[in-house]
Formats: sequence, C-alpha cells, structure tokens
Amino acid sequence: MSLERHPLSPRLTHAPESLPREAYLSQGWFERETASVFTKQWICVGRVSDFAPKTMRRVNAGAASVIVCNTGTALAAYHNVCRHRGSELCRGESAELGKLITCPYHAWAYAAADGRLVSTAYAKPTPDFDKSEHGLLPVAIRQWSGFLFLNASANPGEIGSDVPLSTLDHWPMKDLVTGHRWVKELACNWKVFWENYSECLHCPGIHPELCDLVPIYKTGVMGPTEALDWTPEQEPQRNLKPGADTWTLTGKPCGPAFSTLTESERQAGYTFVTLWPSLYVVAHVDYVRAVRLEPLSPDRTRLTAEWYFSKETLAQPGFDAVEVAGFAKIVLGQDGDAAELNQRGLRSPAFAHGRLMPEEYEIHRFHKWVLQQMEEKT
Repeated sequence: MSLERHPLSPRLTHAPESLPREAYLSQGWFERETASVFTKQWICVGRVSDFAPKTMRRVNAGAASVIVCNTGTALAAYHNVCRHRGSELCRGESAELGKLITCPYHAWAYAAADGRLVSTAYAKPTPDFDKSEHGLLPVAIRQWSGFLFLNASANPGEIGSDVPLSTLDHWPMKDLVTGHRWVKELACNWKVFWENYSECLHCPGIHPELCDLVPIYKTGVMGPTEALDWTPEQEPQRNLKPGADTWTLTGKPCGPAFSTLTESERQAGYTFVTLWPSLYVVAHVDYVRAVRLEPLSPDRTRLTAEWYFSKETLAQPGFDAVEVAGFAKIVLGQDGDAAELNQRGLRSPAFAHGRLMPEEYEIHRFHKWVLQQMEEKT
C-alpha cells in the first residue's frame, strides 16, 4: 500500500486540534450554539405528514418555541408568543386549529393562515394602536423530500447539505409512510454524536455487525477515497458484502425495491444525505431511514430515528417494520454507547482538546462549520 495521499483524496494533510473541552461541557457555549447554529440553520422538525390538517403543533427551532399550523390547505409557522404581553399561544404539544389562533391568556386572536391580528378581545385599543403591526411573528418554513424544516433567522438562506438535495430524487420520498419510530435520550453533547457519525475509525471495534455487512468499514474508513492507496482511476465497487442488497438483519430487501433507482444507486446499497445540524437520511433500495438530533443540554441529546416504507411494502402480509429496523437499531445503539463513553471522558480535567487524524476530515469540516455559525451574526 502506498503511504502517499492522492491529491484528490479528502484525507487531512495535518493533525488539527479538535474543539476545546468547554465546547462539550459549558452551559454558556451550549446557549451560544442554541442562539446561533440552531437559530440560523434549517432545523428538521419531522415529516410533513406528522402535522395533521386543522391542528397546530408546538416544536423547537433553536431557542425559539414555534407553532406549526396546518390550516387544511397550507402550512405556516409562527413564534409561539402573543404580541400582547408575550404569553405562549400553544400550551400543549398540539391543539385543534380553526380559522383563528386565540391566546389562552387575554384572548387576542390571529388568523391561522397569515398570522394577522384579528381581535384584541376585551381590550379597546387607542387610535395609536395599529393592528397591522401586531400580527404573529413568522418563522420560515420549507419542505424537502417529505421533511419539514424551520428557520428562525431573519434572513434564512437555502437548505444546506453535504451532497445536492437532488440526490434522493429517484426515491419516492414524499409518498413514503412512517413504519417505525424510535426515540432515545443520549447522555452526550449533540456534537459528539455528529463526530462519531463522521468517521469510521471506530467501526472495527464498535460495529462488528456493520463491518460484516459493509466490508470496507473493517479497514476504518467510510469509503474508498479515504484509503491511502486510492486513485481516481479505480472502478467503483459494490459497498455491501456479496448476497446483501440492503441494511436488514438478513441483507435481503423487506419488500419490492424502488423501481425508479438507477443501477448505480442499487449497487451502492445505501445513499447518505447529511443536513447539519439536525438530520441525516439514509436511502436504501427498499426503504429509507432518517435520524434527527435535538440538543437538550450540554450533555443531553434527543435522538429520533424513523423508518419509511412504501404503502405496498407495509401492506405485505406479516410485514414487521420493527424487525426491519432491527439492524440499524443495533448500529445506533452502539453509536449511542460510544458517544456516551466519549462524553464521560471529556469531563476529565486532564483533557483540553483532542487531535484529529487524517481520516477525520469530515469532523474537521464540521468543527469549522460550527465555529463559523457561532461567529456570524444572525
């Protein structure tokens, strides 16, 4: 094997420092991230189908509590705060929705469709009060591949990802149905989980089942371009072991393969799309899964994993979505344990910062991205 990195390889050419210890433990750092990274970026809050018609649902977008309103014909999102004296509008996780959103405190009422102030109830405003200036404060909303995203920034840009958003165009994303959901609270900082996701040096020691299914992971890299002997002339190889076509306990598809996939997409066995800071999606030949992350505190993160199937697959006699999810849940469980192990070690007063290895180029990119978001003004 050549010990020289090809110029087009993503491998790092140096061993940079990681983020400092306080980035994973400090309440102040966490609050700055919440007010910057999770406010300025598009945050996935679930599938569009999770927001039922004629309901409003409360979710978080960074530091902001937001209500997502499905009027039956359109979706809208507003800050969960009344313009009168700041009361929250939606007290529970969700509520029925008519044409108006009425504050439970003083009964100010707003149009659900556009947020304009309709009534101040028992209050009788003076002539200097302009209703048109006191509507609900909107939150930007976008849809992609059946997912719903919110952005609480005053100037939201486009949804960003590590690959083009068109990557999943050959999957029937909007038509897929949630077959299984798994929610777990991890005792780790949200960045620790993303760091673990972004490298495979841990795979040989942490993921025996995954390394059996994806042989290249046994070598500690995520793909061929990370290997020291890689050159652009090498022909693409099949990712999964012989006889396996997807990520299930048997390697066999759980239902009909999606007919719209290209041959290369079928041969790949999995296609990842990463959307920092809140979501990654993995598309297989027979189903799609997604993992959402929500920071709760400097050392607590809520993980929500979901598996999506075609209606045809779900309708099969004896079909069990939980069984299909079994393989990925083994891997996620191992990743969660590793992330918590890492978090416990970070608490040591002897640790100041780490050093990244050449294969951890994606972690380095992630660290630079986080710092950039924190430095830029919202």
